[in-house]
Amino acid sequence: MSELSFEQMLEESLKTIRTGEVVTGKVIDVKEDEIVLNIGYKSDGIIPKSEYTNDSSLDLRTVVHVGDEMEAKVVKVNDGEGQVALSYKRLAADRGNKRLEEAFNNQEVLTARVAQVLDGGLSVVVEETRVFIPASLVSDVYERDLTKYAGQEIEFVVTEFNPRRRRIIGDRKRLMAARKAEMQRALFERINVGDVVEGIVKNVTDFGAFIDLGGADGLLHISEMSWGRVENPRKVFKAGETLTTLIKDINGDKIALSLKFPEQNPWADAAVKYAAGNIVTGRVARMTDFGAFVELEPGVDALLHVSQISREHVNKPADVLTIGQVIEAKVVDFNEAEHKISLSMKALQAAQEKAPAAEDADVADVDVEAVGAQLAG
Repeated sequence: MSELSFEQMLEESLKTIRTGEVVTGKVIDVKEDEIVLNIGYKSDGIIPKSEYTNDSSLDLRTVVHVGDEMEAKVVKVNDGEGQVALSYKRLAADRGNKRLEEAFNNQEVLTARVAQVLDGGLSVVVEETRVFIPASLVSDVYERDLTKYAGQEIEFVVTEFNPRRRRIIGDRKRLMAARKAEMQRALFERINVGDVVEGIVKNVTDFGAFIDLGGADGLLHISEMSWGRVENPRKVFKAGETLTTLIKDINGDKIALSLKFPEQNPWADAAVKYAAGNIVTGRVARMTDFGAFVELEPGVDALLHVSQISREHVNKPADVLTIGQVIEAKVVDFNEAEHKISLSMKALQAAQEKAPAAEDADVADVDVEAVGAQLAG
């Protein structure tokens, strides 16, 4: 029996490897753009930077160190220079594909950081495997600008898995819609008409504001924004501000809100403050040809008819009054049931002119009596 040479024994003690096999080795050298592994084979394994990462600016010496143990996939048993060509990136991609396939089959919710914002959507990476989330599946509302998602960690489900065509599609919209539906269900279970709720102003329009109540939006109509008059909602509310409102009505999935809290109703004590005969002060809010509407306080307007503006003839209110002018008038009629108050500046003028005359008459009477007494004496 012939004896084996040292070289033959050494070669037989070394393992054999095949293309596509996953091997484990120890790092024996690291350069800026190359990693050298001892893989227990007659030749060392080489991982170039392009087979480790997609980041061309990365210095491999900052992430891998001599003595580290790592796995890699065999690309070529002989790279032409007698060394084994390895890939860490392809091994990670294989594992990523397997991970994504499992998630796709189980409809598992995944979390990953947005690696790139593209024209048509977002690209996220799961274990070195890219998943594309189309813009239409990023959110349950239309978003023109997706740059805010750059670098963020987002949740999604894999809805299409076809690695051969390099088509792996993620969907974030489905999760958001499902969570919103659950929040909406929980919200409608706990709210009732008359409840005071807190929400965030989501959008302001000419006719009102939409308030996010956490699961559903409520509409705060312009007519419910104040006991007084609101001309432009955009001058009163801004998107993002927190608002406490009253639930006025719930009709199916529609919620009507109000800021007219009953305890703040200015008509609650109006019968006393604006009883017929009282002298009041108000601001001219608007005018028509037949009269002027005077705001006595927010939510309480009174009509000053054109015939009651002055003792002299007035063709139309704008001839003698201006918007914003503060006037004093006498209440001549109060209708609590219909929330109507009638004013008269003419009646106040007449009363004011009559008062000095009465005072003069009293003085004259006193003088006559005094003279009469003196004559009697």
